[in-house]
Order: sequence, then structure tokens, then C-alpha cells
Amino acid sequence: MSAPIRVLVVDDSAFARKVVREMLHEPEMLVVGIARDGLEALEQIAALKPDVITLDLMMPNLDGLGVLRALPQEDPPRVVVVSISSEESELGVAALQAGAVTIVQKPTALATELEDELRRAVIAAAAARTRPARAVHAASVPLPAHALDCELVAIGTSTGGPQAITELLAALPENFPVPIAIALHIPAGYTEELAQRLDRSSKIDVVEATDGVVLRPGLAVLARGGVHLHLTRSVGKLAARLSPEPRSEPHAPSVDVLFESAVGQLGAAVLGVVLTGMGSDGLRGARAIRSAGGRVLAEAERSCVVYGMPRVIKEAGLCVAEAALEDMALAIARHLGPQPK
Repeated sequence: MSAPIRVLVVDDSAFARKVVREMLHEPEMLVVGIARDGLEALEQIAALKPDVITLDLMMPNLDGLGVLRALPQEDPPRVVVVSISSEESELGVAALQAGAVTIVQKPTALATELEDELRRAVIAAAAARTRPARAVHAASVPLPAHALDCELVAIGTSTGGPQAITELLAALPENFPVPIAIALHIPAGYTEELAQRLDRSSKIDVVEATDGVVLRPGLAVLARGGVHLHLTRSVGKLAARLSPEPRSEPHAPSVDVLFESAVGQLGAAVLGVVLTGMGSDGLRGARAIRSAGGRVLAEAERSCVVYGMPRVIKEAGLCVAEAALEDMALAIARHLGPQPK
């Protein structure tokens, strides 16, 4: 039997600390301590060496973002942010871009769905690799001079995704010749802030998806948290449509739904990209892309925070190429045109 995941609970609310501790009272987890503010958290991290910390964002003395920035460089604990999205979306997105593995809603009661979500997040965080946040400048990405085979780049990602998307979009040139649609597993309430931050850090334009927004070259559309991003086509224009359907999908937005919708409108002219993430969302959609004659790229294991979603794509034989995150912009550019014979 493997050792339990050692968890430090960091929150200035006594009620939140109590609820989180009770939710994590499981054989595979051990709450080794609590901290009431950011400074105490850093002391406890140094003393207890937890594997994972559940981190509140708004705390006295030192907030959650300050804790993240002060973590040790070598083998830091993995961080699950526990946040109230309506009040802390800006801090929450900054924490994800600074290296937090994932974010979950702060429990207000012993709700079963939040309990399961928190446990899954801690397990995913314990298995995650750390990827230091770094400033990225738009690289020289040569774009095809010939006719394009691709009309859309569709990106799917989950755990570690905000960092990955930040780095990837920042590496794309301003004159990127096709639109981009992104499905990221993230709770509702964070995607508007994330899209705004991505827009500021990228040469291309980035917006949160809204019903009817027209996709165009040089624009990336980020699926709204909590609903699916479908694509429609009318009078030659590709546009976004938001819907809670299908409700049977385990994630909203779903990568599978985005990929399948893109194939339904564009057929072989879709380039799918699967980045870091836990689970297998995107597998069904990648099959649809390949069956239609399109191509799929997968992030290489060495740069993934969690090598789950890209791994299942590779093992199913669905990716035409793998690339580490720092090379993904170049790989995308190479696959916009006709495939080499």
C-alpha cells in the first residue's frame, strides 16, 4: 500500500478548514496540519513537507498568491486553490498562471459533489509535475507561404492548462492565419478573467466565448466555464454557440464536444491539439478528427503537468506528432499546410 498523500490545509476561515479536513478524511489522504494565513502556511510547509496544499486566496498577512510565489523552487508542494469564484476570479486565474495545479469551489457545506471534486483535485495534484511559470515572448514561428489545409485549431486541456495555454498563445505571431477554439476544464466564473489576461499576454486576440461571436484568423476563443462550446457555420462564417447540452458529459466545457462540433462544420480542415490534463476527455473527439482526415497533435510527456489526456491520444495512435509545450507553436505552424508526403 502506497503512503497517503500528505495535505496541508491553508485557510483563514475556521469553518472552511474544518469542512476541508472532513472532506479529506480518507485512507489515501492524511491532513498533516493547518495554517490560518500565508505566513503560517510557509512555516508549516517548511516544517511538515506536505505533498499538496489546499490554498485559500484571500488571507491576512500574506495572501494565497504570495504563498505560491514564495514556495521553494526545488520540489515544492502541489497547490489546489480553494476559492470563491465570484469574489476571487482575478486572484484565482493569477494563481493558476503562477503554477497552481487546479482550482475548486470553496465548500459552504458538506456537499457531496464538492467533496468528490476536492478529493479528485488533491489526487490529481499529488500526481502532477511542477512546471515553473516563466515569461514567454512571441517566438519567430514561420507560417506556411502556400495554401492552408487547416481552417481551425481546436485546443483541449485540463490540469495545468492555464499555464500551458498562456505559454502557447504567447508564442503565436500576430498574423496567425486561422482561428483558435479552446476548451479548458475550469470552474464557471474564471474564464472571462483568464481570457482577458491571455489577451494582454498574447500577440493574437483572445476572448471568452459568447453566443454568435465570429471566429476569424488571429482570434482565440476560450470556452466559457460551465457550458459547452459548439461551432456553427453560416454564409461562410464560423461562429460560437454556447449550450449546457449534452449534459451527460463529465466536463463542461468538454474537449470531445468541441472537437466533434468542429469536425461537423469543417471536416478534415481541423487541427486538434491536446495539452496537459488528467483523464481522457478529447479521445473521442480526436478519433472524429482523424476519421474525417484531420490531424491531431499531442503535448509530449516531458512538459506535461499531468500526462493523461495526451497519453491516451498517443496510445490510441491518433496523434500525427508530439511536441513539448515550448515547441508546440512551431509544430502547429508546420501542420497548417499540406502534410508532407
